[in-house]
Amino acid sequence: MEVSRIVAGIDEEIQKLKQARGLLAGRDDRIATARGPQKKHVMSAEARKRIGDAQRRRWTAQKKKAGK
Repeated sequence: MEVSRIVAGIDEEIQKLKQARGLLAGRDDRIATARGPQKKHVMSAEARKRIGDAQRRRWTAQKKKAGK
């Protein structure tokens, strides 16, 4: 037997085992890899500042309301 045929057979078995494992674990690896890698969400410094300022305003309003 040729080495390339043996390697191809091993690769085929690995793929079958991965698929069986995914099904038994409750998910299908083919679906997970079809979506591709997930992108990391990056927020600008300006957006972080706006969100922080808005949260501080909410906290201030809540403290004023609780103090009355």
